[in-house]
Amino acid sequence: MSRPTAIASCPNLQYSDRMDQWPRIVVHADMDAFYAAVEQLDDPSLRGRPVLVGPKSSRGVVLTASYEARPYGVASAMPVGQALRRCPDAIIVGPRFDRYQEISSQVMDVLADFSPRVEALSMDEAFVDMTGAERLFGSPREMGSRIKRAVREATRLDISVGVANTKYVAKVASDHDKPDGLTIVPPDRAREWLAPLPVSRLWGAGRKTLPRLHALGLITIGDVALADARVLGRLGSLGAHFHALANARDPRPVRRTRLARSIGSDRTLVADVSRREDIEMHLRRAADRIGRRLRAKRYVAHGVRVRLKTHRFRMLTRQRKLRKPVDLGAELLAAGQSLLDQFDDDGPFRLVGMAAFDLEERRGDRQLDLFEDHAARELETVVDDLMQRFGRGALMRARDLADSATVAGDGVNLDYLEAREELQERER
Repeated sequence: MSRPTAIASCPNLQYSDRMDQWPRIVVHADMDAFYAAVEQLDDPSLRGRPVLVGPKSSRGVVLTASYEARPYGVASAMPVGQALRRCPDAIIVGPRFDRYQEISSQVMDVLADFSPRVEALSMDEAFVDMTGAERLFGSPREMGSRIKRAVREATRLDISVGVANTKYVAKVASDHDKPDGLTIVPPDRAREWLAPLPVSRLWGAGRKTLPRLHALGLITIGDVALADARVLGRLGSLGAHFHALANARDPRPVRRTRLARSIGSDRTLVADVSRREDIEMHLRRAADRIGRRLRAKRYVAHGVRVRLKTHRFRMLTRQRKLRKPVDLGAELLAAGQSLLDQFDDDGPFRLVGMAAFDLEERRGDRQLDLFEDHAARELETVVDDLMQRFGRGALMRARDLADSATVAGDGVNLDYLEAREELQERER
């Protein structure tokens, strides 16, 4: 049984199907508790029970919490130990990224049936430009309903949908009535609909910016919409950015892309590390994993980023652009090792991570660099074939034998693709 459409959270806001009031139609579709929902789909014994997807280590972090766990105050990015203290009956399930990617591909294929303009932000959410599609799919309300039904039929999972005139309002709307929600925000009412929401709902208003907004007396989005330019000027360029969003202005188009902005691998460690050789060991594993994923997706990277999290949970990041695009683990590792010299903190560190960024698709046969290490490429592609045939734990590096870690071992690890909106202020 489908849930009713949410139209408003403010008085007197009436929905209209008149298409002359919709010069642009943007849908934001967001799967509900995606990783946890997939686990509950595949294992019926987990349904109706609090599920945490993440490493089975108190030092790791929760990737996704099912809706049954959320009333206990459990949320994504929370340390697993803290989550279990809040919800002792929670069931921890290790992540299965290959399975999540399989379902994600099904979802994106469904969305592509509605419009050629689909902009994937991550595995579980995307924008869809439905402008001009009313003759095929009906009103914005009907578009949203049909998308929800199609995703449900293809995956047996729920998705929440927001429909608005801009990307920003559509994204806020999709989160308004989760899970399994459908929220329509007509263009002429968007500003009024946003007004009572807290300023934390503004893109770019992170934990460092929120106190600054509150200090200026800006508590709701409506406060920002009516704020004097001189007041907002104290926030620098963010002030104008927030003012535009608060007034439902966001001209950014939906860009047809499914290319991730980065592919990364973060490892939360069982024991903190300080020695460079230990850090490099984990970087080497990350580089191997990232290289395999780049080659599998036929991507090359123009940049490398290294992340270290101290035992006090301070995240440190260094990155560099590369002379030529790469897709080999050995090349990624060399760049990562050079970045270690730029860190001025001796640790100890509880997390070691690497990401390849500024990605582009490799078109046709790769033109090999004249000075490339062809033996390294041949070795890594042979490893790719063996992993494909015999599984992720098929090979082990000799130098890793004492640590009992496979080249493709799971461990307490988070692999990710990132294609999220770039905020004007990155906060960690």
